[in-house]
Amino acid sequence: MKLVHMEVNRFKYILLGLMGITALCQFGAVIWWTKWWINEWVEDGLQNGASFGYGGTSGKLSFFEMIYNTQILFIAPILLSVGVLAIYVFLIWYRDWFGRDTFIYRLLTLPTARQHIYFAKVTAILLFVFGLVSFQLALLPVEEFIFNLIVPLNLREPSTLLDIIKSTQALTILTPGNFDEFLVSYGLGIMAVLAIFTAILIERSYRRIGILYAVLYLTICSLAVILPIVSLGLNVMDGYLYPNEIFVIELVMCICVVAISVWLGCRLLAKKITV
Repeated sequence: MKLVHMEVNRFKYILLGLMGITALCQFGAVIWWTKWWINEWVEDGLQNGASFGYGGTSGKLSFFEMIYNTQILFIAPILLSVGVLAIYVFLIWYRDWFGRDTFIYRLLTLPTARQHIYFAKVTAILLFVFGLVSFQLALLPVEEFIFNLIVPLNLREPSTLLDIIKSTQALTILTPGNFDEFLVSYGLGIMAVLAIFTAILIERSYRRIGILYAVLYLTICSLAVILPIVSLGLNVMDGYLYPNEIFVIELVMCICVVAISVWLGCRLLAKKITV
């Protein structure tokens, strides 16, 4: 837990910055677009059920419709957060090697099992991901509250949380509609992080030739996940195997990739990398 706290503490300002940018962009989108819509509504005299032309049929504005028409301002900070986290998956290791005073030497000499370092970094990445997703979901009710304050009751239509999430592709991916989709989306993400972590440790263990080994390892992991879907014909109606059977095979392959990545990564950290 101390190692996890250390990793979170090292990234907290970037995390808070991403949250601030997300809130600023989305609050700005809500305030700007709703005020613009109301001004247009008043100027054009759209009353008595006239259509405004943005997908609504009653001449009223819904929070769902507002997000749909300003989704670039909603998606941009989300994509920025995803990009920063994707880069930090690499930096969380390499900053220890190339940072001030080569901090990795201190970590490797701690009186604890080295695998704790590996799992602390994995846990930190997961905390960052779910923290940002939770923050985004927490923003939606606040944004809808601001929307309701600006738009008069007689000019707005209610929106459900499910409608709001479906308003942009980014929100749909971040918050899958059912538990199975959640497991698939975030399970694949966790598997990718573990495979990249192991590839980084392979590169650090063997240096120049390690780059080739790392690329080869990631290629093998990718093929192990993709080939069952492609070769067994998941989208073919008259395939030899049923979709459920292909899904089980795919699940087994993913579990193998996760297990091998964790085992190999911890072994390299404990046996191969020296100070």
